[in-house]
Amino acid sequence: MYPPGLEPHAQKKSPPQEQLPKIDSDSPPQSPIGSQSHVPLDFFDPVGVQELQRTLTSHHVGSALDIEARPHAQLQSSASTAVADDDWDFETLLKDIVRRSGEDGIQARELGVMFKDLRVVGIGARASFQPTVGSTFSPDAIMRSINTMRHPPVRDILSGFEGVVTPGEMLLVLGRPGSGCTTFLKTIANQRGDYHAIHGDVHYDSFTPEDIAQRYRGDVVYCPEDDVHFPTLTVEQTLSFAATMRAPRKRLANQSREEYTKLVVEVLMRIFGLEHARDMVVGDAAIRGISGGQKKRVSIAEALSCRSKIHAWDNSTRGLDASTALEFVRALRIATDIGRVTTVVSIYQAGEQLYNLFDKVCVINEGKMAYFGPAKDARQYFIDMGYEPQNRQTTPDFLVAATDPSGRKVRGGCEGTVPRTADDMASYFKKSTLGQLNRSSLDSYLSLYVNKPELKKAYDVSAGSEHARHAPKSHAYTLSVPMQVRAVMRRRWQILKGDWVTQVVHLGTQIFQAIIMGTVFLQVQDTTSAYFSRGGVLFFALFFGSVSAMAELGALFAQRPIVLRHQKAAMYYPFIESLAHTVVDVPITLVIQTVFAVLFYFLVGLQKSAAQFFTFLLFVFTVTLVMKAFFRSIAAAFRAESSAVSLAGFSVMLLALYTGYTIPRPSIVGALRWITYLNPLRYAFESLLVNEFHTLNGTCTTLVPQGPGYENITLANQVCTAVGSQPGLATVDGNAYVSLSFGYEYSNLWKNFGIVCIFGLGFLAFLLTMTEFNTSSAFDTTVTLFKQGSRAEVITESTPELIDEEKAAGGEAYRSRNVTSDASEKPAFKKSATTDIFSWKHLQYVVPLAGGETRKLLDDISGYVAPGRLTALMGESGAGKTTLLNVLAQRASTGVVLGDRLVNGQALPADFQAQTGYCQQMDTHIPESTVREALLFSAKLRQPESVPMPEKEAYVDKCLKMCGLEAYADAIVGSLGVEHRKRTTIGVELAAKPKLLLFLDEPTSGLDSQSAWAIMTFLRELADNGQAILCTIHQPSAELFQVFDRLLLLRKGGQTVYFGDIGEGSSTLLEYFERNGGPHCDPDANPAEYMLDVIGAGATAVSSTDWYQVWKSSPEASELDLEIERIHVEGRARPPLASGSEIHSEFATSWITQFFALTKRGFESYWRNPTYILAKLILSVAGGLLVGLTFFHSQNTLLGTQNKLFSVFMATILAVPLAQQLQSMFIAIRTVYEVRERPSRMYSMTALLTSQLLIEIPWNILSSSLFFLCWYWTVGYETSRAGFTYFLYAVVFPLYYTTIGQAVASMAPSAIIASLLFNTLFSFVITFNGVLQPFAQLGWWRWMYRLSPFTYLIEGLLGQAIGHQPINCSSTELVTVQPPSGVTCGTYMGPYISRAGGYLTNPDATSACVFCPFETTDQFMALSFNIEYSHHWRDLGIVLGVVVFNVFAIFALTYLFRIRTGSPLGSLKRRFARSK
Repeated sequence: MYPPGLEPHAQKKSPPQEQLPKIDSDSPPQSPIGSQSHVPLDFFDPVGVQELQRTLTSHHVGSALDIEARPHAQLQSSASTAVADDDWDFETLLKDIVRRSGEDGIQARELGVMFKDLRVVGIGARASFQPTVGSTFSPDAIMRSINTMRHPPVRDILSGFEGVVTPGEMLLVLGRPGSGCTTFLKTIANQRGDYHAIHGDVHYDSFTPEDIAQRYRGDVVYCPEDDVHFPTLTVEQTLSFAATMRAPRKRLANQSREEYTKLVVEVLMRIFGLEHARDMVVGDAAIRGISGGQKKRVSIAEALSCRSKIHAWDNSTRGLDASTALEFVRALRIATDIGRVTTVVSIYQAGEQLYNLFDKVCVINEGKMAYFGPAKDARQYFIDMGYEPQNRQTTPDFLVAATDPSGRKVRGGCEGTVPRTADDMASYFKKSTLGQLNRSSLDSYLSLYVNKPELKKAYDVSAGSEHARHAPKSHAYTLSVPMQVRAVMRRRWQILKGDWVTQVVHLGTQIFQAIIMGTVFLQVQDTTSAYFSRGGVLFFALFFGSVSAMAELGALFAQRPIVLRHQKAAMYYPFIESLAHTVVDVPITLVIQTVFAVLFYFLVGLQKSAAQFFTFLLFVFTVTLVMKAFFRSIAAAFRAESSAVSLAGFSVMLLALYTGYTIPRPSIVGALRWITYLNPLRYAFESLLVNEFHTLNGTCTTLVPQGPGYENITLANQVCTAVGSQPGLATVDGNAYVSLSFGYEYSNLWKNFGIVCIFGLGFLAFLLTMTEFNTSSAFDTTVTLFKQGSRAEVITESTPELIDEEKAAGGEAYRSRNVTSDASEKPAFKKSATTDIFSWKHLQYVVPLAGGETRKLLDDISGYVAPGRLTALMGESGAGKTTLLNVLAQRASTGVVLGDRLVNGQALPADFQAQTGYCQQMDTHIPESTVREALLFSAKLRQPESVPMPEKEAYVDKCLKMCGLEAYADAIVGSLGVEHRKRTTIGVELAAKPKLLLFLDEPTSGLDSQSAWAIMTFLRELADNGQAILCTIHQPSAELFQVFDRLLLLRKGGQTVYFGDIGEGSSTLLEYFERNGGPHCDPDANPAEYMLDVIGAGATAVSSTDWYQVWKSSPEASELDLEIERIHVEGRARPPLASGSEIHSEFATSWITQFFALTKRGFESYWRNPTYILAKLILSVAGGLLVGLTFFHSQNTLLGTQNKLFSVFMATILAVPLAQQLQSMFIAIRTVYEVRERPSRMYSMTALLTSQLLIEIPWNILSSSLFFLCWYWTVGYETSRAGFTYFLYAVVFPLYYTTIGQAVASMAPSAIIASLLFNTLFSFVITFNGVLQPFAQLGWWRWMYRLSPFTYLIEGLLGQAIGHQPINCSSTELVTVQPPSGVTCGTYMGPYISRAGGYLTNPDATSACVFCPFETTDQFMALSFNIEYSHHWRDLGIVLGVVVFNVFAIFALTYLFRIRTGSPLGSLKRRFARSK
């Protein structure tokens, strides 16, 4: 299989002379099965693994891991593995499989990685100025942007890295946030696209990074921090797909691919404890699925099923409790041991047990390699360097602390010699013994494994043997293209089945639209008066299906990271996903469009012949598919969703304008007529129109002349006014009508179908191409932004080397762990001591479930928080920690809370929430505010109004200093890193001067150990100065755990396991558990991890002791009850707690103060959000120019007047995108209010809504004014009429769409739902305004015409703009009437004209009277569209009345849907139940 002496790594069964020499007796082992860090295979699911063992034994077939498990030094001969069934174990079976693999000629392989002189260069400075609307138009800013594009700033992210990781080894990567851990992992995993340049040597045995990227991409995989999967797939479907896509061609015992896949999935689900979650959907933020810990294990299992050789895991334990995090790394250990893979993991807060599972560790300090070597030697190395660990500090904490200038502790006597900077540490390591040994192992690796053609060939043969028969061997993909298409199509069908609700909603929407439009045009007449309506109805039949495809844009961008990850794992070509999506969508689209077409066609009463119906169905179905391909290709062409949505929205307007309905093609300005040739809807519309009108011979509705005085005339002396009429005929041929009106011919019907199909194939080809070559998403680089004009030190730095962490102002936050704060700083922390004690007794919390059932989340919890004490709230994931915090802070909005919550044994004050601070796990802020502004806003509104503003500002400065945010006071909150955002959250609560206590939910989640320590030290100082603090925490180190005074420990079900003092060195806590049957806690163990293990916390752990019952019967529980009773007795002897506000309301300040503060913050936020503002302005300018040029200088003909009507109609349609834009902003700000500011009783809901309205209106008036300037004179309206039109369109109209947009958003939970609701509502508004279906034809729906605000808006705009003007018919609009012999045209037509209007061009002629049906625009508008010039002031008043109603609706709907809890119906049900 390999040339003699060159078997890779540990594959040999006996170590020959040429094998890689053992560098050092202390170097880490190759992690064979049975090594010190080995984890039992049945760790996660003992019962499941035993059952699997029996299954595999009975079948005697190869395992899913046949290619993974490599023979190595510990493998036995086949004789020794052939043991009896009762002695059989899983490990032995795997060894036997490896032996059989060799016998069957299945060549296994493994891959290590080495890097030398590695340097990674990134683009962009670390800090910059926040762009604003003003800076966007500033010449200086524009020039800077141009220079930056031409010469982008570059900086070294990593430099000077060297090392090797071999198969079977696990490398832990440690470093502070921003040090370069993610970059290192991505580089090792060959993910080079995000960086400007990568220098140095990286070798994967004998392969270069280019070889790996082209041919073996699936063997080297980067697993990001987030677990991204298709949410509607089940666990089994997710794993089966991955196993199928990477299934090798050669398998043991002639296994079929299906058997192989099934076995892989069974093995992985049993080992990782996922058997019970087999049929559960994975889920995401919107879809309820498996838990976070299970999702992590699905990610591991999926990666392992791909049989990759090198895995890089990026901070995958974030947000997990200590026990679940340990299980995760144990799972990786199992995978590494069995599969002989190379594993690299970065973790921010790693416990000692977790650390001991690794073979090597790499410590990164500001992009430099401070250490790379054996994990067991790292602690001593840094001690020898001159640093000293803190008491009970874990090894990973100590290693990271050594890189933190203000978190490390220098050993006595080493102050002058210890390396302090990143460069010094890197240089020190290279000169050290371990550094030289690292280089020696690197050289040995180079000589043995790099540039070895024999190794390369053997690896090629092994990889090539896995490829399917027709899969190219030169590509990374294991399966052939047809096999990939089949598998991805099956997965797409599973995704759609899992997301059946969306399909039902889509079908329901189409049915709803069909019924609405079908009844609006119900059984349309076969007369000429309905010809215009028939054109409209056919246009909408096309347009609805086309625009519905736009709804997919969000889902396409959501799935892009998954497709990108699968492509990098070499599962399938990205274009396969788009192809499969298109193919699977065909039958679904056919069903939906058939239902739509049947309802629509027969409700409207279009031509009733089978050929015409199926032609209609064919075109509607085909155009829907074509437009889906079009919108999907737009999504595929862009990296950012906002850009794709903008282009899609603009495309919809172009499609609508240039289909040929709103403005017929002959009327389009010559310079823009070419656009119609690029519009597939134009060809489909022509075909639908000629298909319908080909057999139509409509009876003329209006014969001229007719009425009194014309009773005895014949058709010879009458003519039909409809376009296409012939003298002497009472009917109008449909073919003539479409030919003269639109220039359409029946002969083009099937030619157009061919053109539509060509468009579809072109869009599909473009879609597949863009999907294949543009799979990446837009990613944000970490740049801290500062407000314009800021003088902050950080803003002047462009490279990390210039930031001296030990001198930076922010460094004060990282106080040394053994030094208390300076005496001069003490006043900053000084707080008036409070003696008020918050307590709770026998607290229970029950929430309702579906089906009338309930679930108890909190069960009989008692406790208290005393001033000056720091209390920890701990428990496993799902124990109810955050739930308890929310209930105590009065933030639980659903369910029933039982028990007492008291202050000093008395009822909570009315402004309890205003007197407490609550720091949530999610750092929710207005992203455009600066840190100082965020703190000052909190101080202004939450401290009493009687406190002078200078005093509030001075206190905010103190809080900035306390939180270590002085250097970042002018930084934009949305651009801060995790740590500084968390500090800002705490600072915002401190600025409110919480009188009673401070709640914190996971303040250290997502932070590295040093940042976590800095936050907790800060909280300790607050507690020492009299603040009462209750804090949940997930993964505290032993050192961090000692910061707390007391502990409330919960288990699943919200039951108390312990409440009381922790004690010196956790002695009190440990004594309690050991006294009640818990095992002895090792002196070096972390007490926080110990107690979680004892009570059976973790995804798969169990405990034989019922610790809840132990607690209830313990003397500590009785003492707690007595202590709470004592607190109550003493507290009741004191007067009740006074309100913190002088105005005796739930808020600390008056409504007007709140309103001004909110308005100021809102205007600043909008000013610093140029993307949002420019989107408005550009949309308005582009829309104005598009509509204006499309209807350029419309004449005073009948068609020109109709075009002006459509120009007004299209101008009002702009309300849709503009309202949807402001809805997303409205909901984003409301989310901050609902999540953080409302529960804190910071300000009134009415103040927020009023300010939101006031902030939005000026920008919308500006954008509509720009539209007006681009549109009004371009279309050709008179300047003398501009004043009223400007006021109605550019002032009143923005008021309308702002208020209606916010009113709809008020009742919507998300921007997507708001968009759907608004579109549905708006479809009513525009359908019934008398433009698409004239008032005379509306029939039963006329009541909706009178309700639609657009009826009055369009009448006011158009009636005033073109009223009282003459009409000059064009030659095609004039009709010829033959008068009776000897009678002049004037005499013959006079009575009719005086009654019905119109004019003659030749009144003195005695034959061929040329007649125009309308003389003035007033006649035309009144008869055709029910529009009167005289109504424009009335219409203005009605629209203003609608605006007032909308404003009322904003407040009412916000209260009903977002503030008020419960429903009238629910309360009636409860009352009825009680009466029974």
